[in-house]
Amino acid sequence: MSAPERDDAIVTGPAAAPPSGAEPFRLGAEPPKVVRLSRKALAIMGGTAGIAIGGALLYALQSTEPKVAENLHNSDRANRSELVTGAPGAYDKIPKLGDPLPGDLGRPILSAREKGEAVPMPPIGAPHTDSRTAAAEQARARVAQERDSARASQIFLGGGASLPSPVPVLGDTALPPAPGNPQAVQTLAGKRRDFLGGDSARPTESAARIVAPSSPNVVQAGSVIPAALITGIRSDLPGQVTAQVTQNVYDSPTGRILLIPQGARLIGEYDSEIADGQNRVLLVWERLILPGGRSLALDRQPGADASGRAGLADRTDHHWGRVLRAALISTLLGIGVETGSGGDDALLRALRDGAQDSVNQAGQRIVEREMKVPPTLTIRPGHTLRVIVTRDLVFENKGSEG
Repeated sequence: MSAPERDDAIVTGPAAAPPSGAEPFRLGAEPPKVVRLSRKALAIMGGTAGIAIGGALLYALQSTEPKVAENLHNSDRANRSELVTGAPGAYDKIPKLGDPLPGDLGRPILSAREKGEAVPMPPIGAPHTDSRTAAAEQARARVAQERDSARASQIFLGGGASLPSPVPVLGDTALPPAPGNPQAVQTLAGKRRDFLGGDSARPTESAARIVAPSSPNVVQAGSVIPAALITGIRSDLPGQVTAQVTQNVYDSPTGRILLIPQGARLIGEYDSEIADGQNRVLLVWERLILPGGRSLALDRQPGADASGRAGLADRTDHHWGRVLRAALISTLLGIGVETGSGGDDALLRALRDGAQDSVNQAGQRIVEREMKVPPTLTIRPGHTLRVIVTRDLVFENKGSEG
């Protein structure tokens, strides 16, 4: 037998056995071991959890009776009101009222009857005369007569003048409202009623009827003209403002006739009277200029922002820097007067006090002047706006179908 044949017989022979110390070759890792819970354990845990949840529900759904509050100190005799203790114990023990008695003589008559004396009942409706009452009536009549004669007298008037109108008496008529108090003239509730037109005497049916448009080329009230500012606004001084229409505006009846083309100009003015805390500029539009040169008066149509709110708001300057500078100047002046005081002479003290008062007043006036300056509102060019049409705008019979 040759050497290669011996090697094959050693490797592949059925009688060959693996080496004793070598581990078998594995192609993959061992699979993970699966841990299984006992069915009995799962049943016990589930039953315990169900019992706990059921017990909690039963305990939560039980109706508990409120505990009766106990007094810290129990007394055999409770405090009762005198009205309760002094009242009769039954309805049959209620004292019955007798015949009506006159007011002035009621008490003496009852006292006499309790003593056993027979007192006749005077007529209740009989007039009771009193000298003091009659004297008071006469005095009031005399005072009224003197007052009327004083009103009609011409002692303090020039000769030949007509009789003046009688002076209103304080008790007869109410005083006129103070002119400086607007709330005295008309209350807030009255203003609201006037605003809403609350008149109960108005008829339930309106007298107005539906009216056809005066022209097919009309932009009716309630329409909105979109535009943008060409010139800016600064509220320090009154002035004019111009804007440009940014979208085409068509007629209101059909919406097909172009009446205001894009690029038309708007001329208006703004209000420079700014109140404290105001941050919107009120403006109105007076004229519309179309691209062809034609124009239309707008009769002061109001301007609004893109949301339809009255006025425009952009930048607001409250001048806090000027107010702080004025306060700083006032403080420095006061400090200078205080530090300059020295010496106990009466003349020096008088001069110091006078200068201090003058400086304090000057500082307060400076601060008050700066506080009275209204805020400055600035609207930059290009700000979008809307013209709210409040009156019908009628154009000529010239338009293009859109």
